[in-house]
Amino acid sequence: MPLFMDRHIGLNATAKSVAEAHQMDLKIQKQFKCKALTYWYEEGKRIAFCLIEAPNKEAVEEMHRNSHGLIPNQIIEVQSNVVEFFLGRIADPAKVNHTEQFINETAFRIILFIDCKRIITKSKLSTNEKTEISAILNNVIRPALNEFDGTEVKINHDGIMASFTSISKSINCALKIQKRISEINNKLKGCEVLASIGLSSGYPFTNGNDFFGETVLLAKRLSEIAKENNIVLSNDFKNEFVRKETMSKKNLVRITNPVEEKFLNSLMELIEKVWNDEDFNVVDFGKKIGLSKAQLYRKIIALTGQSPNDFIKNYRLNRALKLLSNKHGNISEIAFETGFSTPAYFSKCFQKRFGILPSEYANSIT
Repeated sequence: MPLFMDRHIGLNATAKSVAEAHQMDLKIQKQFKCKALTYWYEEGKRIAFCLIEAPNKEAVEEMHRNSHGLIPNQIIEVQSNVVEFFLGRIADPAKVNHTEQFINETAFRIILFIDCKRIITKSKLSTNEKTEISAILNNVIRPALNEFDGTEVKINHDGIMASFTSISKSINCALKIQKRISEINNKLKGCEVLASIGLSSGYPFTNGNDFFGETVLLAKRLSEIAKENNIVLSNDFKNEFVRKETMSKKNLVRITNPVEEKFLNSLMELIEKVWNDEDFNVVDFGKKIGLSKAQLYRKIIALTGQSPNDFIKNYRLNRALKLLSNKHGNISEIAFETGFSTPAYFSKCFQKRFGILPSEYANSIT
């Protein structure tokens, strides 16, 4: 049976009264062929999310209407494994079995996204070096997630992602990962692992139909503009970041503001559509995003530290690096697929960016 999550906002209710409403759903759920699995309610924010098996969205709404009358503002279809990855459960906690024991637990989560690259500057890695690099996920990232109560989100994304309930723990986890990777890089010769990290936070959904879609997308985009082996946080982290435990790490961490985040989303929405079009240039960039050439230059420099030309080129090169790492085609195919006019120009840019020819890089990872 399909699984749905609904959202109730602006509830004038206590955690106890929401628990009672959940019990009302349970009493009549069979009439509507539904199964009310669990819910999350944050009393301070007056927002609730309910997880329900049902034949369709209409059945969810009718069950609520006939049990307690609290009609959801939005209903989306979800996958049980994805809900469990992000929120940690798909059923009521064991202790909640009657109305005196109620849930006052937020569905708000912090999403950490790691954009990890292997930069190899010699033609062949030793067996030990290959082992060190391939073990980073198991020996560095997963232990850090466990230490700071993060949950790895194992879904199809071009990077490594985790969910946290604590802002401070998510930041400290990111710092721990960067520190450990830096230690590994100091031991390696002719190879470097770059892990740019983005963190954002939010609720399962607000207006869109993708579960944590907006939050994940922003975290991913923040990781893409983070300088190598640095961390970029969304504006939500501003108050937490000034706490003493992170003040000393300010040189490694950057916080965006709302204006920058809005521009970042506009920028990435465009570049994600046109990045592999070899005819796309800075003039087109400015026109499509509604800025003069000078304005575009200033805003992209301020956000990414790169000129518009370099931003486009490096975005393409990063995509090419991942294609090579995944052995997705030969050099010529990847050059054209990533928007370069000729394989020779692609090789020149790749070597300048990563210190090795793409052909040598491809050979080194075989």
